[in-house]
This record gives sequence, C-alpha cells and structure tokens, in this order.
Amino acid sequence: MQENLVTVDGLTFAYKDRQILNGVSLRFPRGKVVALIGGSGSGKTTILRLIGGQLRPQRGSVRFDGQDVHGLGRDALYALRRRMGMLYQFGALFTDLTAFENVAFPLREHTDLSEAMLRDIVLLKLEAVGLRGAAHFGISQLSGGMQRRVALARAIALDPSLIMYDEPFTGLDPISIATVRALIRTLTDALGSAAILVSHDIQDSFAIADYVYLLAQGRIAAEGTPQDMRASSDPNVRQFLDGDIDGPVAFHYAAKRPLAADLGLPS
Repeated sequence: MQENLVTVDGLTFAYKDRQILNGVSLRFPRGKVVALIGGSGSGKTTILRLIGGQLRPQRGSVRFDGQDVHGLGRDALYALRRRMGMLYQFGALFTDLTAFENVAFPLREHTDLSEAMLRDIVLLKLEAVGLRGAAHFGISQLSGGMQRRVALARAIALDPSLIMYDEPFTGLDPISIATVRALIRTLTDALGSAAILVSHDIQDSFAIADYVYLLAQGRIAAEGTPQDMRASSDPNVRQFLDGDIDGPVAFHYAAKRPLAADLGLPS
C-alpha cells in the first residue's frame, strides 16, 4: 500500500457562521498527484491552509507524516512547514529580487549553506524548470509562464516532502500550461513527494492527477481516478465537469435573513 504523507480526518471548518468544510476526510500519498476540484468557495484553498497550520479546524485532524499539525507548538510547526513547498496562484515572487535570489531565499532563511553550495543548489533547481540561463533576470523581465516556473523552483528549493499547487495554470498561455503541467508530474515522480493540486482546469488537472476529490457544499461529493470521474453519472460530478448552470450547486447564494438587515437598512 502507498504510504500516506498527509491524512485528513473529519475536518470541519467555518468562518464565523459560514460553514466551509463539514466532516471532510482526505488522503495524500507520497509520489502521487492528488487534485482538489470544485466550485469557487468550496474550500479547496482552505484545506491547503489547514494542512499548513495557518488555520485551525473546529473539529477533525490533520496529520503530516504521523504528526498532528494542530497539536504542534510554534517551533515544531515552523520546522514542519520547512518540509512543505507552496506554489501560489500568481507566483508571489519578490519583485525586487532576481530569479536566482528568489529561489535562494528559502535556503538563506532556513540553512547555513556556504555561498558556493547555495549557488549550486539554486542553479540546479532553476535547471530543473528550464531557467538556469535566466538566473540573473529581474522578475519584470520574465513572462508569466517563466515567473510561474521560478516560483516552482523556489517551492522545491528545500526538497519538500509535500508540494501544494494553488491554481498553477491560472493566467497562462497553452504552451506555459503544458510546461507547468509536465513539470508538476516530473517533479512529483523524481522527488517522490506528495503533490496537492488545486485547480479549476479539469483537462490539465486530469492529465497528471492520480486521484481526484470533488468538493461541493462542504463535503466530498465524489472521488476517484480521473477515469472514474469522467465516467461518473453523479449529478455533482456532471454539473462541474460539464459546466451546467442547473444542478446540485445553485447559482444564487441563499440569504438567511432579509437583505435589508445585512445592509443595516430599515425593513
């Protein structure tokens, strides 16, 4: 059996009175790409934040390599986060640093490597994403796709056990999407890391995912391999994959009280 690096059990989370997740359980094995799909606001990015310990659930647990993420103290949590890599939706690069210095940043922060060793590692990571020759470029000199690849090199700088990808294909042209998609698959296989892919892009996610969870209305509406999902007749799956307006996920957000009360107006 494939070892699960991250296990999520019975996770329940709400922002004040707005329920986001209700009893969600997930498994993320080493060496596999697991996709989280679902409509906007379904809790995909919230799950990433809960795994990283940025948020604390009302109920349930998140275990990373056997450790209870939300039971750790500050120092232990920070140490655990060094084993996680994150590719943010729009890269989140430091715009006043070069591509080289962006990738070097986590190494400077978390290691005591010599400059010679640091240089070799940074160039190795940039080589892995095809941008060794652009190491000296400023961020403004890079295209959107190149910026995303630099961000990916930074995410793998510390050889993390887990890499989380938050909408990695957003805003990219088809060639850049294909490049980033291939890199995610190749790096997962080469590093043996667990990969969590949050995306609305069904075609590209399914092309590299080993397993898929569909989130809807705070729960896991469906799960399985990409082939299972494509063949499913489940209304939740079909509405999301086919882009139907009519289905289990309503177009209108239901109001719990009169609109005038929310706006502070007389009823």
